[in-house]
Amino acid sequence: MTNVTAPRAPDLDLAVQAADAAALAAGVSVREVLDLQELGLVVDLFATIWGRDENPPVTLELLRAFTKAGNYVGGAFEGGRLVGACVGFFHAPAEDALHSHIAGVSSTAVGRSVGFALKLHQRSWALLRGVSEIAWTYDPLVSRNAHFNLVKLGALPAEYLPNFYGAMPDRINGADDSDRLLVRWPLRSAEVQAAASGDAVREPVGPNAVVALSVGPDGLPVRGRLDGDTSLVAVPADIETLRRVDPQAAQQWRHAVREVLTELVADGSRITGFDRTGGYVVRRTPDPLRDGALR
Repeated sequence: MTNVTAPRAPDLDLAVQAADAAALAAGVSVREVLDLQELGLVVDLFATIWGRDENPPVTLELLRAFTKAGNYVGGAFEGGRLVGACVGFFHAPAEDALHSHIAGVSSTAVGRSVGFALKLHQRSWALLRGVSEIAWTYDPLVSRNAHFNLVKLGALPAEYLPNFYGAMPDRINGADDSDRLLVRWPLRSAEVQAAASGDAVREPVGPNAVVALSVGPDGLPVRGRLDGDTSLVAVPADIETLRRVDPQAAQQWRHAVREVLTELVADGSRITGFDRTGGYVVRRTPDPLRDGALR
């Protein structure tokens, strides 16, 4: 890995500048967290966000080991108060990637782009260490996270993972299956560099998109056609509230989105973006044999 004290290339300076600008705009200071007491604040913050005081998502011992081994723990501070944190660990050496395992922002700081500042700090931290990609998973039913990851950050969907973590009975996940969408963030791509500067990566839907899954009048999923070159797969507006007030409806959405996305991908399509009004944008990959180009 590169020496972080060596002279930096221009793209690394730009990454650091983008991270600093995002932190300033969010009104926070973002930095590595290494001190044992501050690592404890990270544990407490995640326990509060996920409602898991007795079984926090990460432990102090694990974070201590992560930092000692050179992995990433970043914190967003407002004055001396921790309002956001992000934790990542390295992939196998040949993969040249960091896995961003968990990130969260205090309810007192939501809506100020603290999460954006954290991710740009993590990006600059990784680039300074010679890492070219960050990967992470998120719940594909959470529309605001889909927009944040695919549009605001420019991450690329890579794989749908049904019930990835198994049961996660907490404030956010409830009793639902823990399906996740794995995304990859190519840190030096032109799209990600633009996103880091505030230019969101918007996927044009086009007039011929087919609705593969929509929201019915009763708020439940309605399956449509799966034969479009471009398909739209809707998700509920607020799955977290739906899990609390109508768990059965939330499970219907989980199964419907899982089935439609996995069927489309299995038939040669890939998820390319997210549209706030239509949902996931899924495009069919050209197949010369199927499309008759070799006849």
